[in-house]
Amino acid sequence: MQPSPMMTPASPSQTIALAQNRVLRNTYALLALSMVPTVLGAWIGVQMKFDFFQGSPGIGFIAFLAIAFGFMFAIEKTKNSGWGVALLLGFTFFMGLMLSRMLGVVLGFRNGASLIGLAGGGTAVIFAVMASFAASTKRDLSGMGKVLFIGMIMLLVAAFANIFLQLPALMIAISVIAVGIFSAFLLYDLNRVMTGGETNYISATLAVYLSLYNIFANLLALLGIFGGDRD
Repeated sequence: MQPSPMMTPASPSQTIALAQNRVLRNTYALLALSMVPTVLGAWIGVQMKFDFFQGSPGIGFIAFLAIAFGFMFAIEKTKNSGWGVALLLGFTFFMGLMLSRMLGVVLGFRNGASLIGLAGGGTAVIFAVMASFAASTKRDLSGMGKVLFIGMIMLLVAAFANIFLQLPALMIAISVIAVGIFSAFLLYDLNRVMTGGETNYISATLAVYLSLYNIFANLLALLGIFGGDRD
C-alpha cells in the first residue's frame, strides 16, 4: 500500500525552506510592528521639540551611539525570548525620538510633509528592489558583510568629524554614501534570511530596521537640503 501524499514526510530541503519562510514572515511582521513605536516616538519628539544634541553635539553623538549599541547588545542577548521583542520595540521608540529633530526641521518647510512622504516612498522603493534582488540572485553575498561594516565605521567617523567641521559638501556626501551603504546592507541582510544565514527573526528585524531607518533619514536629509521650501 502506497502512503498518501498527506502522510509523506517533508524532505530536508522542504523543511529548510519552510523554516526560512517562517523566519522571513516573522521578520516582516515584527518589522511592521516596530514602525508603531517609531512613529509614536517621532510624534512625541516633534511635539516636545526633543533635541538630544542641543547642549554638546559631540557628547550627544557619543551618548547616542552608547545607548543605541547598548540596546542592540541587549536585544542580541535576549533574542530567543519575549524580552528580545520588548527591547526591540523600546529601541525603535528611542530611534523615533532621535529622528524627531530632523522631522521638526523638515516640517518647518512649506513642503515639509511632501518631503517626508517622498523620503518614505523612496525608502519603500529601495526596500522592494533590494528584497526582489535578494530573493532572485544566485550570487554568494556573504562576503559583503565585512566590507559594509568597515564602510559603516568610516561613515560614523566622518559624521562625527563633521559635527566640528560643519562642511555642507561633506554632509551631502555622507548622506549619499549612507543611502548606498545601507541599501547594500538591506540586500545583504534580506539575502541572509532568505538563504538561511540568519535563523532568528528578532536579529533579522533589527538588522533590516536599522537599514531602513538610515535610508529614510538620509533621503530625508538630502531632500531637505535640495528641495526644502522656506518661502
